[in-house]
Amino acid sequence: MTALANRLDLPKSTAHVYLKTLDELGYVVNDGGTYRVSLKFLERGGRVRQAQRIYGAAKLEVDDLADETNELANLGTIENGQRVLLYKSEGGDAVHDNTPVGEFTYMHWSSLGKAIMAYLPMEAIDEIIDQHGLPKATDRSIGAREELLDDLERTRERGYALEDDERRLGMRAVAVPIRDDDSKIIASISVSGPKNRFGDERIENEIFQALESTANVIQLKYVHH
Repeated sequence: MTALANRLDLPKSTAHVYLKTLDELGYVVNDGGTYRVSLKFLERGGRVRQAQRIYGAAKLEVDDLADETNELANLGTIENGQRVLLYKSEGGDAVHDNTPVGEFTYMHWSSLGKAIMAYLPMEAIDEIIDQHGLPKATDRSIGAREELLDDLERTRERGYALEDDERRLGMRAVAVPIRDDDSKIIASISVSGPKNRFGDERIENEIFQALESTANVIQLKYVHH
């Protein structure tokens, strides 16, 4: 409680009142004087995700994509200018990256985020940069506006976004966008794994094709169901 009061710049008595209220509502658990977030947030988050139309359209297809590629397949969307990981599915040879479902992170760090950004209006891209900046996760992360715009242009030219050591060293990921019936970008899907399995030839001849096929099915399901 002391640490929480200091972090939020609150009197300890006020922090105690807030924690007691959250405890009574079941949102925190008091474990011998140490408070932790309760699993009630998991229930709330699960309901929010189930209500997402794109989640219902994409879940089974992402599972199939993971099985087809034997890698980690992911579904992401954008909220408040950040990439949100909605779902992930592990193929037989997938390398788990410990990224929790529901994670928010910078758009420019991931192929999921860049696949969405590439098809946003320029004013929306500038707004994201102004709001969140371009901090670096690794030495390979994009850190300048012009560098990001060049990367997004390459994404549009080849049809997929590439993440190469930009969020985690040793990892590569490839992503394509998902559109609604008005061609508006609503989400993206990716396949990710260790760099030694994600050479350019495999990306072009296998991964990209699998992503395109899956994205097409998801779009059809999203639009017509």
